[in-house]
Amino acid sequence: MFLYPVLFLLAAVILVNGWTDAPNAITAPVAAGVLPFPLAVAMAAVCNLLGVVCTARVSDAVARTLYSIADFGPQALTALTAALSATVLWAVCAWRFGIPTSESHALVAGLTGSALALGVDRLRLAPLAWVGLGLVVSLALGLLLGRLFRRLLPRRREGLYRQGQILGAALTAFLHGAQDGQKFLGVLALILTLVHGGYGLPPWAPWACALLMALGTLMGGRRIIDTVGRRLVTLEPRSGFAAEAGCALTLALCTLWGFPVSTTHAKTAAILGAGASPNGKVAGSLGLAWLLTFPACGFLAFFLVKCLLIC
Repeated sequence: MFLYPVLFLLAAVILVNGWTDAPNAITAPVAAGVLPFPLAVAMAAVCNLLGVVCTARVSDAVARTLYSIADFGPQALTALTAALSATVLWAVCAWRFGIPTSESHALVAGLTGSALALGVDRLRLAPLAWVGLGLVVSLALGLLLGRLFRRLLPRRREGLYRQGQILGAALTAFLHGAQDGQKFLGVLALILTLVHGGYGLPPWAPWACALLMALGTLMGGRRIIDTVGRRLVTLEPRSGFAAEAGCALTLALCTLWGFPVSTTHAKTAAILGAGASPNGKVAGSLGLAWLLTFPACGFLAFFLVKCLLIC
Protein backbone atom coordinates (compact mmCIF):
# COMPACT_ATOMS: atom_id res chain seq x y z
CA MET A 1 0.00 0.00 0.00
CA PHE A 2 2.75 2.44 1.01
CA LEU A 3 5.51 1.28 -1.37
CA TYR A 4 5.28 4.12 -3.89
CA PRO A 5 4.60 6.83 -1.27
CA VAL A 6 7.62 5.72 0.76
CA LEU A 7 9.85 5.74 -2.34
CA PHE A 8 8.59 9.26 -3.10
CA LEU A 9 9.31 10.35 0.47
CA LEU A 10 12.82 8.91 0.31
CA ALA A 11 13.42 10.86 -2.89
CA ALA A 12 12.13 13.99 -1.13
CA VAL A 13 14.46 13.45 1.84
CA ILE A 14 17.48 13.03 -0.48
CA LEU A 15 16.49 16.18 -2.38
CA VAL A 16 16.04 18.20 0.82
CA ASN A 17 19.33 16.87 2.17
CA GLY A 18 21.16 18.20 -0.88
CA TRP A 19 19.25 21.47 -0.57
CA THR A 20 19.94 22.10 3.12
CA ASP A 21 23.38 20.48 3.40
CA ALA A 22 24.89 22.21 0.35
CA PRO A 23 25.65 25.33 2.43
CA ASN A 24 27.68 23.27 4.91
CA ALA A 25 30.18 22.38 2.19
CA ILE A 26 30.51 25.87 0.71
CA THR A 27 29.92 28.14 3.72
CA ALA A 28 33.55 29.14 4.27
CA PRO A 29 34.53 30.16 0.70
CA VAL A 30 31.23 31.98 0.11
CA ALA A 31 31.34 33.80 3.46
CA ALA A 32 34.98 34.76 2.91
CA GLY A 33 34.22 36.04 -0.60
CA VAL A 34 36.42 33.44 -2.31
CA LEU A 35 33.65 31.98 -4.50
CA PRO A 36 30.39 33.51 -5.75
CA PHE A 37 27.35 31.64 -4.47
CA PRO A 38 26.12 30.22 -7.85
CA LEU A 39 29.54 28.83 -8.78
CA ALA A 40 30.05 27.37 -5.30
CA VAL A 41 26.66 25.61 -5.43
CA ALA A 42 27.39 24.14 -8.87
CA MET A 43 30.75 22.81 -7.67
CA ALA A 44 29.16 21.30 -4.56
CA ALA A 45 26.48 19.57 -6.66
CA VAL A 46 29.05 17.85 -8.88
CA CYS A 47 31.19 16.80 -5.92
CA ASN A 48 28.17 15.49 -4.00
CA LEU A 49 27.25 13.32 -6.98
CA LEU A 50 30.79 11.94 -7.29
CA GLY A 51 30.96 11.27 -3.55
CA VAL A 52 27.83 9.11 -3.57
CA VAL A 53 28.79 7.09 -6.66
CA CYS A 54 32.47 6.57 -5.87
CA THR A 55 31.95 5.56 -2.22
CA ALA A 56 29.20 3.09 -3.12
CA ARG A 57 31.79 1.17 -5.15
CA VAL A 58 34.22 0.92 -2.24
CA SER A 59 32.26 0.44 1.01
CA ASP A 60 28.72 0.16 2.33
CA ALA A 61 29.54 0.18 6.07
CA VAL A 62 27.45 3.28 6.80
CA ALA A 63 24.53 1.98 4.71
CA ARG A 64 24.53 -1.30 6.64
CA THR A 65 24.45 0.57 9.97
CA LEU A 66 21.29 2.45 8.94
CA TYR A 67 19.83 -0.75 7.50
CA SER A 68 20.23 -2.59 10.80
CA ILE A 69 18.91 0.05 13.24
CA ALA A 70 15.48 -1.57 13.52
CA ASP A 71 13.45 -4.61 12.54
CA PHE A 72 10.11 -3.20 11.44
CA GLY A 73 8.62 -6.52 10.44
CA PRO A 74 5.37 -6.49 8.42
CA GLN A 75 4.76 -2.80 9.28
CA ALA A 76 8.00 -1.68 7.61
CA LEU A 77 6.41 0.51 4.95
CA THR A 78 4.22 2.23 7.54
CA ALA A 79 7.21 2.85 9.79
CA LEU A 80 9.39 4.14 6.96
CA THR A 81 6.62 6.44 5.71
CA ALA A 82 6.40 8.00 9.17
CA ALA A 83 10.19 8.28 9.63
CA LEU A 84 10.77 9.92 6.26
CA SER A 85 7.81 12.30 6.67
CA ALA A 86 9.16 13.45 10.04
CA THR A 87 12.61 14.02 8.51
CA VAL A 88 11.28 16.15 5.66
CA LEU A 89 9.08 18.27 7.94
CA TRP A 90 11.92 18.94 10.39
CA ALA A 91 14.42 19.79 7.64
CA VAL A 92 12.12 22.27 5.88
CA CYS A 93 11.20 24.00 9.16
CA ALA A 94 14.88 24.31 10.11
CA TRP A 95 15.77 25.72 6.67
CA ARG A 96 12.95 28.27 6.99
CA PHE A 97 14.67 29.72 10.07
CA GLY A 98 18.21 29.34 8.66
CA ILE A 99 19.25 26.69 11.20
CA PRO A 100 21.70 24.07 9.89
CA THR A 101 20.25 20.95 11.47
CA SER A 102 21.22 17.45 10.48
CA GLU A 103 18.91 15.43 8.26
CA SER A 104 21.12 12.44 9.03
CA HIS A 105 20.23 12.49 12.69
CA ALA A 106 16.66 13.53 11.95
CA LEU A 107 16.42 10.36 9.84
CA VAL A 108 17.90 8.21 12.61
CA ALA A 109 15.50 9.80 15.09
CA GLY A 110 12.57 9.11 12.76
CA LEU A 111 13.58 5.46 12.36
CA THR A 112 13.98 5.16 16.14
CA GLY A 113 10.58 6.72 16.87
CA SER A 114 8.88 4.50 14.28
CA ALA A 115 10.48 1.38 15.76
CA LEU A 116 9.42 2.33 19.29
CA ALA A 117 5.84 2.87 18.10
CA LEU A 118 5.81 -0.77 16.99
CA GLY A 119 7.47 -2.05 20.17
CA VAL A 120 10.73 -1.60 22.06
CA ASP A 121 11.91 -5.01 20.88
CA ARG A 122 11.96 -3.74 17.27
CA LEU A 123 14.88 -1.38 18.02
CA ARG A 124 18.48 -2.61 17.80
CA LEU A 125 20.61 -0.77 20.31
CA ALA A 126 24.11 -1.56 18.98
CA PRO A 127 23.74 0.31 15.64
CA LEU A 128 21.95 3.17 17.43
CA ALA A 129 24.81 3.46 19.93
CA TRP A 130 27.28 3.53 17.01
CA VAL A 131 25.38 6.50 15.55
CA GLY A 132 25.48 8.28 18.92
CA LEU A 133 29.21 7.69 19.24
CA GLY A 134 29.70 9.06 15.74
CA LEU A 135 27.86 12.25 16.73
CA VAL A 136 30.18 12.85 19.68
CA VAL A 137 33.32 11.98 17.69
CA SER A 138 32.41 14.24 14.75
CA LEU A 139 31.69 17.26 16.95
CA ALA A 140 34.83 16.83 19.03
CA LEU A 141 37.09 16.14 16.04
CA GLY A 142 35.67 19.01 13.99
CA LEU A 143 36.17 21.51 16.83
CA LEU A 144 39.68 20.31 17.70
CA LEU A 145 40.94 19.99 14.13
CA GLY A 146 39.52 23.37 13.09
CA ARG A 147 41.32 25.00 16.02
CA LEU A 148 44.52 23.03 15.43
CA PHE A 149 44.74 23.94 11.75
CA ARG A 150 44.11 27.62 12.53
CA ARG A 151 46.99 27.65 15.02
CA LEU A 152 49.39 25.75 12.77
CA LEU A 153 48.78 27.67 9.57
CA PRO A 154 51.23 30.56 9.06
CA ARG A 155 49.96 34.07 8.46
CA ARG A 156 50.51 36.26 5.37
CA ARG A 157 49.52 33.66 2.80
CA GLU A 158 46.04 34.92 2.11
CA GLY A 159 46.17 34.15 -1.62
CA LEU A 160 47.12 30.53 -0.97
CA TYR A 161 44.38 30.12 1.61
CA ARG A 162 41.77 31.59 -0.68
CA GLN A 163 42.60 29.00 -3.32
CA GLY A 164 42.82 26.28 -0.68
CA GLN A 165 39.27 26.99 0.44
CA ILE A 166 37.99 26.07 -3.02
CA LEU A 167 39.73 22.69 -2.87
CA GLY A 168 38.55 22.21 0.72
CA ALA A 169 34.93 22.97 -0.16
CA ALA A 170 35.05 20.53 -3.09
CA LEU A 171 36.47 17.80 -0.83
CA THR A 172 33.87 18.50 1.87
CA ALA A 173 31.06 18.26 -0.70
CA PHE A 174 32.51 14.98 -1.98
CA LEU A 175 32.67 13.55 1.56
CA HIS A 176 29.16 14.81 2.29
CA GLY A 177 27.94 12.77 -0.67
CA ALA A 178 29.97 9.80 0.57
CA GLN A 179 28.43 9.99 4.04
CA ASP A 180 24.82 10.97 3.45
CA GLY A 181 24.46 9.01 0.24
CA GLN A 182 25.31 5.86 2.19
CA LYS A 183 22.61 6.60 4.77
CA PHE A 184 19.90 6.95 2.14
CA LEU A 185 21.09 3.84 0.34
CA GLY A 186 20.67 2.02 3.65
CA VAL A 187 17.05 3.16 3.84
CA LEU A 188 16.50 2.19 0.21
CA ALA A 189 17.89 -1.27 1.02
CA LEU A 190 15.28 -1.52 3.79
CA ILE A 191 12.52 -0.73 1.29
CA LEU A 192 13.83 -3.13 -1.34
CA THR A 193 14.12 -5.89 1.25
CA LEU A 194 10.32 -5.97 1.37
CA VAL A 195 10.24 -6.61 -2.38
CA HIS A 196 13.22 -8.91 -2.97
CA GLY A 197 14.16 -10.11 0.52
CA GLY A 198 17.62 -9.65 2.10
CA TYR A 199 20.10 -6.80 1.94
CA GLY A 200 21.04 -5.67 -1.54
CA LEU A 201 21.11 -2.66 -3.83
CA PRO A 202 20.68 -2.60 -7.62
CA PRO A 203 23.36 -0.90 -9.76
CA TRP A 204 21.10 2.09 -10.48
CA ALA A 205 20.57 2.93 -6.78
CA PRO A 206 23.77 5.00 -6.18
CA TRP A 207 23.19 6.98 -9.39
CA ALA A 208 19.57 7.75 -8.54
CA CYS A 209 20.57 8.87 -5.06
CA ALA A 210 23.48 10.94 -6.39
CA LEU A 211 21.41 12.73 -9.01
CA LEU A 212 18.67 13.62 -6.53
CA MET A 213 21.20 14.94 -4.02
CA ALA A 214 22.97 16.97 -6.70
CA LEU A 215 19.65 18.45 -7.84
CA GLY A 216 18.86 19.45 -4.26
CA THR A 217 22.31 20.97 -3.90
CA LEU A 218 21.70 23.17 -6.95
CA MET A 219 18.74 24.67 -5.08
CA GLY A 220 21.27 26.15 -2.64
CA GLY A 221 20.61 27.55 0.82
CA ARG A 222 21.69 31.12 1.46
CA ARG A 223 19.92 31.34 4.82
CA ILE A 224 22.20 28.72 6.36
CA ILE A 225 25.34 30.32 4.92
CA ASP A 226 24.34 33.62 6.52
CA THR A 227 23.79 31.91 9.89
CA VAL A 228 26.99 29.85 10.03
CA GLY A 229 29.44 31.83 7.90
CA ARG A 230 28.47 35.37 8.83
CA ARG A 231 26.39 35.52 12.01
CA LEU A 232 28.05 32.67 13.96
CA VAL A 233 31.69 33.67 13.40
CA THR A 234 33.73 35.99 11.21
CA LEU A 235 35.70 34.02 8.65
CA GLU A 236 38.71 35.29 6.73
CA PRO A 237 40.72 33.19 4.25
CA ARG A 238 43.06 31.66 6.83
CA SER A 239 40.36 30.63 9.30
CA GLY A 240 38.09 29.57 6.44
CA PHE A 241 40.79 27.24 5.09
CA ALA A 242 41.36 25.85 8.59
CA ALA A 243 37.64 25.11 8.88
CA GLU A 244 37.59 23.37 5.49
CA ALA A 245 40.62 21.24 6.37
CA GLY A 246 39.27 20.34 9.80
CA CYS A 247 35.86 19.35 8.46
CA ALA A 248 37.26 17.34 5.53
CA LEU A 249 39.62 15.36 7.76
CA THR A 250 36.83 14.72 10.27
CA LEU A 251 34.46 13.40 7.60
CA ALA A 252 37.19 11.28 5.99
CA LEU A 253 38.15 9.64 9.29
CA CYS A 254 34.55 9.01 10.35
CA THR A 255 33.70 7.51 6.95
CA LEU A 256 36.72 5.19 7.17
CA TRP A 257 35.68 4.15 10.68
CA GLY A 258 32.11 3.49 9.51
CA PHE A 259 30.48 6.18 11.67
CA PRO A 260 27.24 7.62 10.23
CA VAL A 261 27.94 11.29 10.98
CA SER A 262 26.50 14.64 9.99
CA THR A 263 28.27 17.03 7.63
CA THR A 264 26.32 19.81 9.35
CA HIS A 265 27.74 19.01 12.77
CA ALA A 266 31.29 18.41 11.53
CA LYS A 267 31.40 21.62 9.48
CA THR A 268 29.81 23.85 12.12
CA ALA A 269 32.15 22.45 14.79
CA ALA A 270 35.17 23.05 12.55
CA ILE A 271 34.02 26.62 11.84
CA LEU A 272 33.59 27.24 15.58
CA GLY A 273 37.07 25.88 16.20
CA ALA A 274 38.69 27.91 13.42
CA GLY A 275 36.74 31.15 13.80
CA ALA A 276 37.32 33.91 16.31
CA SER A 277 34.81 35.11 18.95
CA PRO A 278 31.71 33.11 18.04
CA ASN A 279 28.32 34.77 18.49
CA GLY A 280 27.01 33.20 21.71
CA LYS A 281 23.35 33.78 20.89
CA VAL A 282 23.62 32.14 17.46
CA ALA A 283 25.70 29.26 18.84
CA GLY A 284 23.08 28.72 21.55
CA SER A 285 20.25 28.58 19.03
CA LEU A 286 22.16 26.03 16.95
CA GLY A 287 22.86 23.89 20.00
CA LEU A 288 19.22 24.00 21.04
CA ALA A 289 18.07 22.97 17.57
CA TRP A 290 20.51 20.06 17.56
CA LEU A 291 19.33 18.93 21.01
CA LEU A 292 15.70 19.10 19.89
CA THR A 293 16.25 17.20 16.63
CA PHE A 294 16.25 13.70 18.08
CA PRO A 295 13.28 13.97 20.46
CA ALA A 296 11.22 16.11 18.06
CA CYS A 297 11.68 13.86 15.02
CA GLY A 298 11.40 10.72 17.11
CA PHE A 299 8.12 11.82 18.66
CA LEU A 300 6.71 12.99 15.33
CA ALA A 301 7.53 9.64 13.68
CA PHE A 302 6.07 7.77 16.69
CA PHE A 303 2.85 9.78 16.43
CA LEU A 304 2.60 9.30 12.64
CA VAL A 305 3.01 5.51 12.96
CA LYS A 306 0.20 5.35 15.49
CA CYS A 307 -2.04 7.44 13.24
CA LEU A 308 -1.27 5.35 10.16
CA LEU A 309 -1.94 2.11 12.01
CA ILE A 310 -5.34 3.41 13.14
CA CYS A 311 -6.21 4.44 9.58
